[in-house]
Amino acid sequence: MSNIHPTAVIAAGARIAETAQIGPYCVIGAQVEIAAEVRLLSHVVVDGITSIGEGTVVYPFASLGHRPQDLKYKGEPSRLIVGKNNQIRENVTMNPGTEGGGMVTTVGDSGLFMVGAHVAHDCIVGNGVIFANNATLGGHVQVGDYVVLGGLSAVHQFVRIGRHVMVGGMSGVENDVIPYATVTGNRAHLSGLNLIGLKRRGFSREDIHALRNAYRLLFAPEGTMAERVEEVSSQFKDVAPVMEILDFIGIESSRAICHPKSENVG
Repeated sequence: MSNIHPTAVIAAGARIAETAQIGPYCVIGAQVEIAAEVRLLSHVVVDGITSIGEGTVVYPFASLGHRPQDLKYKGEPSRLIVGKNNQIRENVTMNPGTEGGGMVTTVGDSGLFMVGAHVAHDCIVGNGVIFANNATLGGHVQVGDYVVLGGLSAVHQFVRIGRHVMVGGMSGVENDVIPYATVTGNRAHLSGLNLIGLKRRGFSREDIHALRNAYRLLFAPEGTMAERVEEVSSQFKDVAPVMEILDFIGIESSRAICHPKSENVG
């Protein structure tokens, strides 16, 4: 039998694994699926077509799976999928998808979502991310693996953030951010590479050196972006992290690529 506190309210039809723990005053909707070893500590509300993966811990007053904050949403049966081993802290909100965005919001594994963080409708969030307090995603945002969003940062709808990016606290991100970069500022600009993150993730000195040189070339003042991309592709075609950046730039997007201020190049 599941470990369900007597004050919890569980709708008929909810699927809860035997080893899940549902704490005091939690409310679980009829179409919710909760996997093994999940813990909802207390006062957690999970609704909609929502699944929570094994080992995820959800802290008090988090709200997962409720109606998206999108006026175009008409009640379509969209989903929220939360992966394994996440830490979802107090007052975090995560919304399901909409018809206009693929009908699903997905959150990967092993993330830390600190107090008040928000994942909006139709977002795709990778593995190993850290969202500091009150970090906010607009709708349709894509966030790669191992991204760190600083406290009180906000990401504009439809923005893509590549893997291993660091977003500084209180930054407003309105353009796509290439993998391995750091962005800061009220209207965020590139401020270099996430060198500390790369070292922590075990990237080789050779790859980091190549990334630094490629970054300088990509955002040099000479030539067009297309010309610089071609030059970087020619020089670093055997360096996988550099080619990942070029692939990211080459994907069609409704947002421009975030650039550095001129004094931050090099």
